[in-house]
This record gives sequence, structure tokens and C-alpha cells, in this order.
Amino acid sequence: LQLAESGGGLVQPGGSLRLSCVASGFTLAYYNIGWFRQAPGKEREGVSCISSSGGDTVYADSVKGRFTISRDNAKDTVYLQMNSLKPEDTAVYYCASTVRGRWGTCPAASEYDFWGQGTQVTVSS
Repeated sequence: LQLAESGGGLVQPGGSLRLSCVASGFTLAYYNIGWFRQAPGKEREGVSCISSSGGDTVYADSVKGRFTISRDNAKDTVYLQMNSLKPEDTAVYYCASTVRGRWGTCPAASEYDFWGQGTQVTVSS
């Protein structure tokens, strides 16, 4: 059972990136998915999450209005579209899966069962 993130890279402030989280070995459609990030010297931060059906999405205040989470269950893939990127968005981004969830809020990091290896996002001029 694996999750693999991709789509990270170096982008200038104000630019965009789309991250993908692909599942292998299990059917992603049964799981709620969260995106997290961790910058050097900082604690891991929850960015966004999406319910298994895609009907519920939640965002951290720091990314609300700039990031959009979505999923294509037919492709076992969850996306994080990141627009208007800022230097403070620089971090390693991780996706994670869980069967736990509550409407309108994201599960805590400890409630996620499987994690990807992460993809680096660097926002710099």
C-alpha cells in the first residue's frame, strides 16, 4: 500500500503548481485524504483534506482562497492546485490517507494511516 506525491518544484512567488497524490495497492476512493507540509525547522502543518466522495473539503486559513483540493477516484489520484504561491509556502508536501473523518474538519495527523514520501515545493525568486 503506497501513496506517491509528485508535481513539486521551484516556482516564483505568485506562480502555481499542481501536486498529485497517487495510490497504489489500494483503492483510494474508500479513503479520506489529507495534504500536509513541513518546512525546515517547523512542525508539520495540515494544509487541506478531502472526503472520500469529494463532497467535503477543508483548508487551513493560510491557504484558503489560494489552494484547491480535488480528487479523481477513477484514477486513484488526489490533487492539490496551488496558486498565488508565497515564499512561506516552501516546504515538503505530503499526502496521507485515513478512513477516519468528521464533516467540516480534517483528521489530526495521528489519525492518518498511510503517508507518501513527500515532494519539495520551493517558492523563490
